[in-house]
Amino acid sequence: MSQLQIVFDGESLITPQSIATEFTSSRSEFYDEQFATGKAELALILQIAQQQFAQELDPKKIIHRLAGALHETRAKFHPSVWQELIPVAQNHPVSDFFLQDPFTRWSFEKPRGYSGDAQLLDFIYGHPSVAGEIAKASPVGKALYDYTKDASSSVAVRERRDLLTQHVDQIAAERGGEAEVLTIAAGHLREANRSVALKEGRIKRWVALDQDPFSIGSINRDFRGTSVEAIDGSVRGILTRAHKLGKFDFVYAAGLYDYLPHNVAVKLTRRCLQMLKPNGVFLFANFATDIGVDGYMETFMNWALLLRSQSDMWRIVNESVDGSNFETHVTFGENRNVVYATVQKRA
Repeated sequence: MSQLQIVFDGESLITPQSIATEFTSSRSEFYDEQFATGKAELALILQIAQQQFAQELDPKKIIHRLAGALHETRAKFHPSVWQELIPVAQNHPVSDFFLQDPFTRWSFEKPRGYSGDAQLLDFIYGHPSVAGEIAKASPVGKALYDYTKDASSSVAVRERRDLLTQHVDQIAAERGGEAEVLTIAAGHLREANRSVALKEGRIKRWVALDQDPFSIGSINRDFRGTSVEAIDGSVRGILTRAHKLGKFDFVYAAGLYDYLPHNVAVKLTRRCLQMLKPNGVFLFANFATDIGVDGYMETFMNWALLLRSQSDMWRIVNESVDGSNFETHVTFGENRNVVYATVQKRA
């Protein structure tokens, strides 16, 4: 795959390398000892997986065992040690097997130049746009994809999409056809495909902001003739008020905060709250800290995320809200792989 080089603003879309710096600024006192132990443990995990592939065992069982082992290893060692173990796994010969999964390969190679792009999410959704990539995969690749598309993190992403659709439709019903919605880092806006309110013309304005030209093109094509308006824009543009967007009944950023350092997350949250109408709602989501496939995502998928706990989300909320003007909630999704924060502005 050829990689399109897009210059992003350094805030809204962050590379695995820049995220790694969040964890490697300080090494533990026992770093050298931990790294040696971790490297030996990882070598055994990868060797067993390679032997199992050679024995032509069920790829889904191989990846399930490996993902669990990587999760345990990641949790066991200091983050600075784990960051050094990631390239060890990526450069191991067993990676050739895992990269046969089209979902894993797309994530690792990053054809759009950054992590977590909209086409990557389409592998999770099973969207027709990725059918060709899946059809070209080897039998091993197809079997691995059957596992990765239904991993707990993937299930959470589909739940997130459906939850967003429910929120949009509920607010549209409450606003009587006058609802205005803003999606930040919209991707392909797949949640809009399931919106009954949009289909029935009961949304006054739905602004979909993204800084990937492919995503903007996809939205313009798929939602031509509806109230959806695609805007080429970024987090920096929102923070500097470069985009004259107006006020909204519902603002959300579902797949963005996973890449935002705390200080940027707070700044963005404050700005989004300023864009709410009375009774307006802002929602942001983040992958939770205990994803069972986090080790696999960060190694073979090269998909680094800033995972957050409930307390991490509350910190963002509490540093963003202004006194008693807002009603706030932080809750887990159904399978607890994603944590949601909602902030409603009082009338």
